[in-house]
Amino acid sequence: MLASSKQLLVALLVVSFCLAGSFAYAQSGGSSGSISGTVLDPDGAVVPNATVQIHNPVSHYDRSTTTDKSGNFSLANVPFNPYHMTVTAAGFGNNSEDVEVRSVVPLSVNVKLQVSGSTTSVTVEAGAADLLENDPTFHSDIDKSYFDRLPLESTTSGLSSLVTLSTPGIAADSNGLFHGLGDHAENSFSIDGQPITDQQSKVFSNQLPVDSIESMEVISGAPPAEYGGKTSVVIVATTRSGQGVTTPHGSVTTSYGTFGTSNVAADLAYGGKNWGNFISVGGLNTGRFLDPPEFAVFHDKGNEENLFDRVDYQLTTADSIHLNFAYTRSWFQTPNNLDAENATSWNGLFGIEPQMAAFAGRDPNGNIVGPTDQRSKIGSFNIAPSWTHVLNANAVYTLGAFVRRDDYNYYPSGDAFADLGPPSLQRQSVGQNRTLTNAGLRSDLSYVKGINQIKAGVVYQQTFLNENDTVGIVDPTYNAPCITGATVTSVNPFPFVAAPAPGITAPSQCAGALEPNTGANTDAPNSTLYPNFNPILAPYDLTRGGTPFNFNGHTDIKELALYVRDNITKGNWSLNLGLRGDFYNGLSTARQAEPRVGVAYNIKQTNTILRVSYARTLESPFNENLILSSTGCANPVLVPLLACSGLSSGALSPGFRNEFHAGIEQAFGKYLVFSGEYITKYTHNGYDFSVLGNTPITFPIEWHNSKIPGYAGRVSVPNLHGFSALFVFSSVAARFFPPQIGGAGATVGAPGTPFRIDHDEKFNQTTHLQYQPWKRGPWVGFNWRYDSGLVAGNAPCFGGPNNDCPQSTLINGQPAVFFQDVFGNPLSADQEFQAGFTCNGARATPTTPLPAACLASQFGTSLIKVPAPNTENDDHNPPRIASRNLFDLSIGHDNLFHGDKYKWSAQLTVINLANNYALYNFLSTFSGTHYVTPRSLTAAIAFHF
Repeated sequence: MLASSKQLLVALLVVSFCLAGSFAYAQSGGSSGSISGTVLDPDGAVVPNATVQIHNPVSHYDRSTTTDKSGNFSLANVPFNPYHMTVTAAGFGNNSEDVEVRSVVPLSVNVKLQVSGSTTSVTVEAGAADLLENDPTFHSDIDKSYFDRLPLESTTSGLSSLVTLSTPGIAADSNGLFHGLGDHAENSFSIDGQPITDQQSKVFSNQLPVDSIESMEVISGAPPAEYGGKTSVVIVATTRSGQGVTTPHGSVTTSYGTFGTSNVAADLAYGGKNWGNFISVGGLNTGRFLDPPEFAVFHDKGNEENLFDRVDYQLTTADSIHLNFAYTRSWFQTPNNLDAENATSWNGLFGIEPQMAAFAGRDPNGNIVGPTDQRSKIGSFNIAPSWTHVLNANAVYTLGAFVRRDDYNYYPSGDAFADLGPPSLQRQSVGQNRTLTNAGLRSDLSYVKGINQIKAGVVYQQTFLNENDTVGIVDPTYNAPCITGATVTSVNPFPFVAAPAPGITAPSQCAGALEPNTGANTDAPNSTLYPNFNPILAPYDLTRGGTPFNFNGHTDIKELALYVRDNITKGNWSLNLGLRGDFYNGLSTARQAEPRVGVAYNIKQTNTILRVSYARTLESPFNENLILSSTGCANPVLVPLLACSGLSSGALSPGFRNEFHAGIEQAFGKYLVFSGEYITKYTHNGYDFSVLGNTPITFPIEWHNSKIPGYAGRVSVPNLHGFSALFVFSSVAARFFPPQIGGAGATVGAPGTPFRIDHDEKFNQTTHLQYQPWKRGPWVGFNWRYDSGLVAGNAPCFGGPNNDCPQSTLINGQPAVFFQDVFGNPLSADQEFQAGFTCNGARATPTTPLPAACLASQFGTSLIKVPAPNTENDDHNPPRIASRNLFDLSIGHDNLFHGDKYKWSAQLTVINLANNYALYNFLSTFSGTHYVTPRSLTAAIAFHF
């Protein structure tokens, strides 16, 4: 299949080059469009110095230019959208009309002005029709002028925060993660036409800085045919350009805020009629880089430096080139909890130190073990050149290339034994160097004629993966040949508190070994509480003189996509018809024909648009640690660490999805527009993540199927006397069905028993308000974010035999709960404190645990919603994070001293204004425990020229 794919790619490129070389007309293009034309007077004479302004009231995009001495105007790099265009000139009346940019094919608009007796000014007002977009694909548009005033919750993953706060269907998660329409990481980015389908959260990669983005479209409806790979949500971003900026414009910004967060950034746009350059640089240092597992912040420092440069050059009237270049480096600590701060002297259940007690807080070499000190460094490089050739007034050809590389390094603590945590945390010390290099070519032909807007293209890419991991056991009880301990209370599920028998290296030596505390004899080789002794792991047990195990993997994944689609507009109808073919060749292979169809109908009398759409998609596996997950269960050392079982089946295969959407868009006068959609997605081979042992190294796994129904909506209020508003909301279920069919180590569920995964959220909403009473005055931006809470599958639960709670028990015949995770590991005092657990009114503290078991009637929690006794159900009533309300505020002034050429601006942003004490997640299989940001303030000042 690979050979045929390459031959087809070569043939298509040859045909494309031949076609491109047979014409000689002109204009620039990319992932955005352009508008050009001539302004004439009633006699046909040209009108110089006329003002041409385009405006979209929903996205808040607003841009203007003036005609030259020949009456010509040009607006390049215009995001795909409908616009209200107004042309004014001294002595002429206003001319207004609606234009729509839907293709890279240049849009030519000639305007004839009528004579008026006086000079007029431009006042752009939108009617109801301007608020509507007759598009079958449900999406959200947002412009830089709008999101510049949006209080963003993350300084290190602003793009993720922007998507979460401005787009319906997005569930918020920690560390810049977000779940798009019930999926984890099934999101992709298109940056000026470059496809990026790998994870862009700050623990996997470095994101494009927000100040480099001009406008953004987030597609949450059925994806058009040009998008593939991971399409639950597609973020189409248009970057800023310097073309046409004949006078240099830029800014220098500095800020300082809570947690010692300081930032310095600068950007510059400069160019001419036929060329342009935009460059931005920035540096950030903060004491809270990631979302930590404690509300109080420690061991969470990080820094980030980024560079983005975009170059545009029009070679001839027919040919133009475009180049994006970016490099970002980040370094950050893995946040500690209190257990990690005192890992080797952890005071667990019953005040006994079961893990490193034999070493009294020292490692086996006698060194004092300090706090856990794990760190990461990520370097992200991207270069993406493209060439655009205008074939004629109706057709444009584009050829692009791209190379993107993420170099991820994870560093263990200097003393490996400092990485030890409670049983539900980390028992191994790990290190990793992982690289992901994605290189490819894209080629497409756009044709616009009459009612048709056709686009056909091909994308070929290869992703080179290298994984180098080291792992060593640092828990002396994990693979101890002989376990000793003392019996405890009868209500405790554990027969004894485990400790390794000192001086024992093989099970045959267990007979006659002395218990370390009592001096009693024991002949118990190991225990059912811990995995049976595995001699294969013995050489990698650092507590007994072993050395770390090394895992090295390499593969490359080849993907070829062919697509064609046609947007047809006829009267009140709008159709999007497309067909895509995906060929995937990696550790597994797949090919898929994918029809895409969408229909919208505009009922103009009532300002209503009805739409339905369908898409068949191929969902490609996650690339991060794909080799480890696909081949680890064939490695005898990794088998126990990955919890491999008979359900583990190795290589992950691409999934395929059928999704259906039905929606409505309704304008209410010129003041408000509502857009909503019902969604249902059925996926064969649904993806999630698991972890290597209990370490921070994650890897993908695959379930038999998933069903994701839900709804999403958006309400927009355009600028009304300085006031505007955006309200987005959604409810998305994420039902996954075992068995696990790919990857290593099944984590939850039993064959045939569905469960809600931790992407599932009953309801969330963001309300954003902006108000600027007068154009040259101060402004205010306000966010209200409500989340009903993600599924918290690792929370303790209680009940009888008729529910899904494996930890159920009785005390004196009454339902009770054990404080342990779903794998049977006891929770530490700090973990109980993190979840806000109480028993009979007493709350756990970071150092004082609750009793081993607590009556259900006396159990309480302020941060997690645990089902009542006998009601817990993994599918219909799972534990969830408690609901939360977060409020953010920004106050600013864009021109403090009312300058014209040079301006000073100032801004104060407050995140979590009410200092709400809340969780994102608790002991999540993928990401652990994380709190939302405590109240934080940031003051910024900028100079603009």
